[in-house]
Amino acid sequence: MDIDIKSRQILRELERNGRISNLELADQVALSPSACLRRVQELERSGVIKGYRAVVDREKLGEGFSAYVAVGLSDHSKKSQEGFERAMEAALQVRECHNVAGVFEYLLRVEVADLAAYKVFHTDILGTVKHVNSITSYVVMGSSKDERA
Repeated sequence: MDIDIKSRQILRELERNGRISNLELADQVALSPSACLRRVQELERSGVIKGYRAVVDREKLGEGFSAYVAVGLSDHSKKSQEGFERAMEAALQVRECHNVAGVFEYLLRVEVADLAAYKVFHTDILGTVKHVNSITSYVVMGSSKDERA
């Protein structure tokens, strides 16, 4: 799908505020409401817009401790990767799981209450997954920019 400048503007506004009304969105991107709505519907139909989400304040849920975790596997087979991915899908602490190229196989974003809860995750969940060979944790101390929705 060819995405022009207007559609990119629409996407940027929707990323900032997925609850914006069509009238406000049309005004922001300088389109008529009907033209704006048609573009949004086409972006949804084509799968460019996958869905809409609520942005949750994890600290208010008692899950304000975040870490990025690099995980290396001892076995690089498809079966091992699928097993690891299933285990991470079941782990509620894991908010994102990415198979990456480089020194390690996976990069996780983990959110829990505090350091003690992270230690439990690290030891009792991640540390018990078959073929996990290395775990390197990067504790988030602050986030000056975070555009995840």
